[in-house]
Amino acid sequence: MEKLELQKMANEVRKGIVTSVHAAKAGHPGGSLSSADIFTYLYFEEMNIDPADPKKADRDRFVLSKGHTAPGLYAALALRGYFPVEDLKTLRHTGSYLQGHPDMKGIPGVDMSSGSLGQGISAAVGMAIAGKMDDAAYRVYTLLGDGEIQEGQVWEAAMLAGFRKLDNLVVIVDNNDLQIDGSIQEVNSPYPIDKKFEAFNFHVITIDGNDFDQIADAFREARGTKGMPTAIIAKTVKGKGVSFMENQVGWHGVAPSDEQYEIAMKDLERAGEALCQK
Repeated sequence: MEKLELQKMANEVRKGIVTSVHAAKAGHPGGSLSSADIFTYLYFEEMNIDPADPKKADRDRFVLSKGHTAPGLYAALALRGYFPVEDLKTLRHTGSYLQGHPDMKGIPGVDMSSGSLGQGISAAVGMAIAGKMDDAAYRVYTLLGDGEIQEGQVWEAAMLAGFRKLDNLVVIVDNNDLQIDGSIQEVNSPYPIDKKFEAFNFHVITIDGNDFDQIADAFREARGTKGMPTAIIAKTVKGKGVSFMENQVGWHGVAPSDEQYEIAMKDLERAGEALCQK
């Protein structure tokens, strides 16, 4: 998919995020929006997947370690064809299969249930080790929050990944600099993130995670890296694409009101129209 088409799709993913969280009257829009470009690139360009066969043995695996940003994952999965886009409006509703956190038993395309922060990367490392043991071609991707990496389990998993030289593993950190209680630097700074992953024998790439040229280059570099896992530190804007949400910590886990929903969707409509004129 060309860059412009990826940008258009990411804008649709953002619409899906805002729509689902508004319909649920709950959820996590900020980190979902900051990650929308990563979700889009993974599901529409990078990963070997087939919506018609979600469990095919040789598919690439994805683990959303920061499981609270499920609205972003669900929007990408729906637009990729795993389930109807209309179902996004059922997010968190009683009886809906689209729970507040990813559920591998009920949601097509979800490879691992997640939500307890710090644990997703461990599951991804296990999947990558299994791939090596089976001499399988699939790759494993996991997305973490920068607040999430304050969890000790993240570094236990990273230590094992580096030790086992898991070059079939790509760890992405959504570095939007904000977590539920404020700036990550004020709560419990994990900086320098790059040096920490390097210390655990990772190949580290730092990018603008809202720039598709840099995203594409990073994933190509990761594919070409042998003998060690890759960590992509993606510097992003929390709430990206919605004017009043950008870089505002208060939008970590709050749903927009009806009036705010209209403003957000107008922002995204304008962004889509601008992309169509390119």
